[in-house]
Amino acid sequence: MSEAVELDIGEDKSLLLLDDDEPFLKRLARAMEKRGFSVETADSVAAGRAIATARPPAYAVVDLRLGDGNGLDVVEAIHERRQDARVVVLTGYGAIATAVAAVKIGANDYLSKPADADDITKALLNRGDELPPPPENPMSADRVRWEHIQRVYEQCDRNVSETARRLNMHRRTLQRILAKRSPK
Repeated sequence: MSEAVELDIGEDKSLLLLDDDEPFLKRLARAMEKRGFSVETADSVAAGRAIATARPPAYAVVDLRLGDGNGLDVVEAIHERRQDARVVVLTGYGAIATAVAAVKIGANDYLSKPADADDITKALLNRGDELPPPPENPMSADRVRWEHIQRVYEQCDRNVSETARRLNMHRRTLQRILAKRSPK
């Protein structure tokens, strides 16, 4: 699937990638360029809105949570200028409420991180109402739980007591989980 010839991207190959994780953004940009897209990147809501206003892309991959706001603001800005844009919302904080909100304002799909370039390409180019096939190698439930705990721990500035309170778990239980290696 890495050859652009196999993909039906269309004439307008413009793709906006919006994510504040710089290494991920660079890797994804290279992978999408190899697939035939004309990639433009942004790392903030302000930069994403500026691009969406000046050069509305045919395709967009937008991270939900960014340092300066919510990626859904950029999804709205894209759809104000270009109704036919195909937008995929990417996030490490998967929740049904945000998925519904993303679809209501114009997102075509909603993927949880980590998503690879193949998953993102399939979601961008999927024109049917059918669900995409399940991922080949999904994360285990234990791994998803561990990732969530780590994310909340980092957001609480590595404060175990505050993290335990927010996760509604005993502090010692959290300490044991944090002391272990990540599950596969």
